[in-house]
Amino acid sequence: MVSSNDFKNGMTILYDGHMYKILWFMHVKPGKGGAFVKTKLRDLRSGAVVDVTFNAAEKVEKAMIEKVNMQYLYDSGQSLVFMDTNTYEQVELPYSLVEYEKQFLVENTEVNIEKFGEEVLGVNLPDKVTLKVTKCDPAVRGDTKTNALKDAYVETGLLVKVPMFIEEGDEIIVSTETGKYSSRA
Repeated sequence: MVSSNDFKNGMTILYDGHMYKILWFMHVKPGKGGAFVKTKLRDLRSGAVVDVTFNAAEKVEKAMIEKVNMQYLYDSGQSLVFMDTNTYEQVELPYSLVEYEKQFLVENTEVNIEKFGEEVLGVNLPDKVTLKVTKCDPAVRGDTKTNALKDAYVETGLLVKVPMFIEEGDEIIVSTETGKYSSRA
């Protein structure tokens, strides 16, 4: 059990039958009445963000989330297959659980998979990944305006806006948080 006075950003708690990650919290001490804690919580199963107010020192159960280092192996058609790098155990995650992450995954990418008991909650990608450009428009000659960008498709099918000097076959570094070009690999 953890007190609402001890909340920290990123902490995971069990509250009202749901598993939440604390995105933001603030202790409030009004002039009249008791103190309380305002929070913004993300439901780890549905992804919904809710605002919840707790009384000061209210106890909630802490959810023990395990992060397992795994390697992405392949796409089976309906799911993505990952392997635990320590035990060599394989786990299949359905597309619905990894819809966003799928566009950044190439074979042998190392990721952290969050688990609560045996239930898989999601995939934590590295901050940046290196992807190969498979198709892009040629640079327009004479287009010298600052920060001119063109469309490029990478090996996972993701469309990324890249600078004019990037060519087909180049490897680029893409931010997994924003999906934007970061630099040349």
